[in-house]
Amino acid sequence: MTNTLPTLDALNQLFAARHSCRAFLPTDVPQQTIKDILACAQKVPSWCNAQPWKLTVTSGEETKRLREALMAAALGRGHDPDLPFPTAYEDEYKSRRRDCGWALYEAVGVKKGDRAGSARQMMENFSLFGAPHCAVLSSPAELGGYGAMDCGGFVAGFTLAAQAAGVASIPQAAVASFAPLLHDMLEIPADRQILCAISFGYSDPGHPANGFRTSRAALEEFTDWRG
Repeated sequence: MTNTLPTLDALNQLFAARHSCRAFLPTDVPQQTIKDILACAQKVPSWCNAQPWKLTVTSGEETKRLREALMAAALGRGHDPDLPFPTAYEDEYKSRRRDCGWALYEAVGVKKGDRAGSARQMMENFSLFGAPHCAVLSSPAELGGYGAMDCGGFVAGFTLAAQAAGVASIPQAAVASFAPLLHDMLEIPADRQILCAISFGYSDPGHPANGFRTSRAALEEFTDWRG
């Protein structure tokens, strides 16, 4: 019998092709394509098959309304996420975060010390990088970190399914930093933790923000072999 399953090499190519898109074209993704991406992503594993993720997906005027609200909030309010942000990045995590940030700044022409330039680029998070769609992801508060962990798998599934469909995406914790706004505006119940957003659409291939790629750690950096 012929093996019709995707090969590891094919999957590796899909992973390698996926990247966090930071500039989108305004073209809408057909709703059926979005449904196909969601149907694929939901096949990821979750503890006891709880499937704790719920998404609020915006398009058209709703994305515009969300973008405008986030931009205004970022200019005038403090952050208030449902899920506490990391207290610090240390050692290799700090180094990787810094390298990613400077690679982005270099790609878009922001020099070290240019605080105004880095602030402008940071605000792109709240404009959703111009994406025509945004999916806000939440999990039941009572599931705590385990619900969040399951939803992390869903985020990976979504971004890979989107890539396979020719749709670019970027998961964004920054959007979740204005959780009260999202709860109110999108009518997300208070008993659900907003974890992140995924902005998605078609990539603008000519934009310099899409011209760099992050690296990945060597196996020896994250694997402890026993036996």
